[in-house]
Amino acid sequence: MDYEKKDIDDMGNTTVVENTGEDHMILDTTRTKEEKNPKRRRILSYFVVALIASLIGGLVSSYIGMNYLFAEESSPGKAQESYVAEKTYQIANSTDISQAVKKAVGSVVGITTVEVQRYGFLEQEVDGVGSGVIIDSNGYILTNSHVVGDGGAKQIKVLFENGDEEAGKVLWCDTSLDLAIIKVDKKDLPVASLGDSDKLQVGEVAIAIGNPLGLEFQRTVTSGIISGLHRSIRVDEANIIEDLIQTDASINPGNSGGPLLNSKGEVIGINTAKIKTAEGLGFSIPINTIKPIVEQVVKEGSFKMVYMGVTGIEVELYERQLGVDLQGDNGIIIIEVMPNSPASRGELRNGDIITKIDDQDIENMNQLKKILYKYKKGDKAKLSIIRNGKEMELEIEFSRVR
Repeated sequence: MDYEKKDIDDMGNTTVVENTGEDHMILDTTRTKEEKNPKRRRILSYFVVALIASLIGGLVSSYIGMNYLFAEESSPGKAQESYVAEKTYQIANSTDISQAVKKAVGSVVGITTVEVQRYGFLEQEVDGVGSGVIIDSNGYILTNSHVVGDGGAKQIKVLFENGDEEAGKVLWCDTSLDLAIIKVDKKDLPVASLGDSDKLQVGEVAIAIGNPLGLEFQRTVTSGIISGLHRSIRVDEANIIEDLIQTDASINPGNSGGPLLNSKGEVIGINTAKIKTAEGLGFSIPINTIKPIVEQVVKEGSFKMVYMGVTGIEVELYERQLGVDLQGDNGIIIIEVMPNSPASRGELRNGDIITKIDDQDIENMNQLKKILYKYKKGDKAKLSIIRNGKEMELEIEFSRVR
């Protein structure tokens, strides 16, 4: 017969034994409190060890981190000095911009116009607004040609910083350069300082001042950098403006004709256009392009460009249109030499390819025209040409103006 038996040993433990008829088999053991305590002590010891390890690890990490930081701070040219230098640069840069604006803002004017536009037999007066910059204290103002209707504006008014308003008249304009000089009957005006656009480098500070979106935002200042040099943009089907300064300083309608400044407050360009389909793409005409014109207009009241006496077309376009391959890759090919012109007296011929004038590369007629602005009556120039596949040099004297 099967049975159960409870035995109590000397330690006070109770063991339940079942008799299976053959041997005794242990079914369960009930532990006393004294047997459970060693396990609890082991768990507690594990916890203490883990806690101590965590504390030691934290102290070591803090020690290493603090040593690293203090080593960086104590080393010249490291993180803290770099941070201070960066902050100092930013403050100085902001101060430079403020001083540049203060120097130039009085010479910036607003320009309003009335143009007559014709639609078949109908005529309509259209108002326009732009900017300009004073280049001579006796009332000479530089702006864009398109601001004054390419010289055809019916009415031009100039608004000065002190609130005065004067009528203006166009003395000179050129649509291919998109530049114009207007005159007002006013003296002792604040004059802008002209910089040297030939020395510009990409990344320099650029500051634009103008009247974006109308005169209610007069003399708005925006700043950025010189993003690129020698850019070309097509303004219409017949005109490409070349050798422009690209900037990310914000330029909007109404900024046209206003100055682009460097960090010294000097005019380095005249703002002319913005790409409408993109942000941060504004363009300015380098001031050095117009310096010779400004000097002559202020001195003589008008400007007359030297006359060369050639009609030409760029080589690439000529080859594409006629399906021929000329011996030169760059330059303009002369289509016609005018009789009794400086070109004919300089022995230029039809078919000659002009590649340079006084070491200045020539790629198209617009570029040739801009270079001729730099010459005066009586000046001479050396021409590099290709004739029948051979390179030659000729000299031309600009004996006429027009």
